[in-house]
Amino acid sequence: MSKDMGLGKKPVAILEKIRENLERLNEKMEVMIELQKHDRTGVSQPIEDTPLDVMTLLSMPDHLRKTAMTVCRSGRATADEIAQQTSRARAVESAYLNQLVLMGYLKKERTGRKAYFYAERETGGE
Repeated sequence: MSKDMGLGKKPVAILEKIRENLERLNEKMEVMIELQKHDRTGVSQPIEDTPLDVMTLLSMPDHLRKTAMTVCRSGRATADEIAQQTSRARAVESAYLNQLVLMGYLKKERTGRKAYFYAERETGGE
């Protein structure tokens, strides 16, 4: 009997460990992106003011498009707020959001401990 119970818990424990490892990996990736962003001698610098239009959204991979569209709908949001809307882990959304910032599609603004992400809207005709 206890053998059957052990078999049921083992896959869940393995999946939980994988999830924890993925979140730790994403946290490290976020730190690396931040360090790369602030590195003056680094090769990769954010691209400035790349418009986030329909064709750009369509050219993005699905995971980035979902994040970008959620930010556009929200206007201005934290990684936690975006994660709640996309039902993905906050660390995953944080990594995607920072990637979109590096690509120049989103802006990032810190207010205290929170980082807010937003897309600059193009101003229509003059």
